[in-house]
Amino acid sequence: MIVGTAGHVDHGKTALIRQLTGIDTDRLKEEKARGLTIEPGFAYPEVAEGVELGFVDVPGHVRFLHHMVAGSAGVDTVLLVVAADDGVMPQTVEHLQILSLLGLDRGLVALTKVDRVDAARRRQVREEIAALLADTPLAEAPLHEVSSTSGEGVDALRERLWAMAAMQRDTAVRGHFRFVVDRVFTKRGAGVVVTGTALAGQVNEGDTLRLALGGHKARVRGLRRQHRESDRAHQGDRVALNLAGADIDRDLIRRGDWLVAEALDAPPLRRLDVALRLLDSAPGVKHWTPVQVHLGVGRYSGRLSLLEGQHLAPGESMLGQLVLEEPVHACLGDRCVIRDPAAGITLGGATVLEGDPPRRGQRRPERLAWLAALARCADSTPLDLAPALEAGLRLQPAGIDLDALARNANLEPAALVDAVAALGGVTLPSRGQLRAFSAEAIAALEARLLDSVAANHEREPSMLGTERGRLTRQAAPQLPETTGRQLIERLVATGKLVAHGPFVAQPGHHASLSEADEALWQRLAPRIVAARFQPPRVRDLAASESLDEGRIREALNACARLGRLYQVRRDHFYPAATVAEMAAIVQALEREHGRIRAAAFRDRVGTGRKLAIHILEFFDKVGYTRRIGDERVIRNAEMWR
Repeated sequence: MIVGTAGHVDHGKTALIRQLTGIDTDRLKEEKARGLTIEPGFAYPEVAEGVELGFVDVPGHVRFLHHMVAGSAGVDTVLLVVAADDGVMPQTVEHLQILSLLGLDRGLVALTKVDRVDAARRRQVREEIAALLADTPLAEAPLHEVSSTSGEGVDALRERLWAMAAMQRDTAVRGHFRFVVDRVFTKRGAGVVVTGTALAGQVNEGDTLRLALGGHKARVRGLRRQHRESDRAHQGDRVALNLAGADIDRDLIRRGDWLVAEALDAPPLRRLDVALRLLDSAPGVKHWTPVQVHLGVGRYSGRLSLLEGQHLAPGESMLGQLVLEEPVHACLGDRCVIRDPAAGITLGGATVLEGDPPRRGQRRPERLAWLAALARCADSTPLDLAPALEAGLRLQPAGIDLDALARNANLEPAALVDAVAALGGVTLPSRGQLRAFSAEAIAALEARLLDSVAANHEREPSMLGTERGRLTRQAAPQLPETTGRQLIERLVATGKLVAHGPFVAQPGHHASLSEADEALWQRLAPRIVAARFQPPRVRDLAASESLDEGRIREALNACARLGRLYQVRRDHFYPAATVAEMAAIVQALEREHGRIRAAAFRDRVGTGRKLAIHILEFFDKVGYTRRIGDERVIRNAEMWR
């Protein structure tokens, strides 16, 4: 159990932890000299075998509020500290607000310095605290009156905390390892050491991790959890990692960086779709308001884009987007605090829903419904993606990218397949990617594919069919081509389409020329055949027929698709028999000379050198020959036997 303190400056947080644990969490010389906590401090007392308890002591001064937010990462129990002489103060309120925004709803209260006041003052401050907590998750939190000077009440508070730690169940370890760095230093004989909180997954000594924003890899040379040597650490632990790697040095890593498992292939993000909530005490905000965002241990500047209106009132919630000036790492459910950088006040908080959102259609009703479903998922403990999958199957006819959703939620994509099936959906695997559809969406997409094939047959009767990639672009341009091909293969497997190499067609379709093309071919064929190795150019044929070049080219291409012609160059179409004859000449030259030379081929076919080379390049292109320097050899003799 990790306990985080909260409260106004000089209310005795550090002194209380020292009394409870015997450990001074102020480690900096400046902190000891000024008696003021600047950086979060940590204490891990011995409790009992199998029981782990840690304290995070956060700064109370307003100037170090960002350190207070950073120190709250990974905390699961709050110790709200209020001094009896001062009572509830501004940072007491703001710390409590921040804890609420970060989703921390379990804890207790310590009323400190009770030795300095009388019984009446104690009662008065208790009433202040009760009023403050009345409408918060800590409304029923137990309150202990303590004095770090006299020791009054300390034993009772310690006994309760130790009992809570003994009752704490291990947090279910979920997802790939994610670790946010709050301190980095070098240690003689060890090298680079980073400390922070494991927010997901598990890490073992010897594992390779990746800097989420830089991509540099580091091997875990050694680790400590809760200030003790260990060979592994998992979600919820305070961890120190000794890192090794060719690219790893002290200057590469900074506070706020994330170390993640290699398998978590999450890209750096500058735009985050979020669920926003403003504090009741905050002023309203407008669309595109400048904000400061506290996420993990980092602080980031950016703008707040409102997705459901132009203004968000105090105490209200809305879907929005954070547009940040520098990249961050985040996953579904991560909490952040939003502050006004000019006024220096906390505005509210946000829950991350999705990173790298689409630039267009952000406010479409179906997009907002998808984000609302993700918000319901983010509020579930443990994380349940069923609401998002159900909404996605209903709202996204192009399917749900399960790889992207799993990456966003820090899960394996395969973990979502069963959930999709339980909702009546269909998952299509294609080249290592998974995409989920509702049964209705699959039926609609297949119908569009079949309609496109039928239309192509009518428009292009000379085609054997439609090439798979082209068909996907025609019928379902919103789909990745690999997914479109997967749908096409389903139709082939069920006999609704037949395959002809790269083409697909309706069963029973036979390629043929249109009546007009057949008539034109009958007029052109004698001239093309008679010309043998030097067929007339398209422009010459067009002139002889008094037709546009495009019309002649269209008819010749149709004949080529039927196998009557080969297009050797843009303006040179050869009859299939002539190409076979030229292929035989190539074979004869190889038998005679061991290699095919352009000059020898030119002499045999009686053309100019330029056209002879174009013919040989055609044979190279189709795989009949292979060029070696200025010569060629037969590559596939079976093509024209």
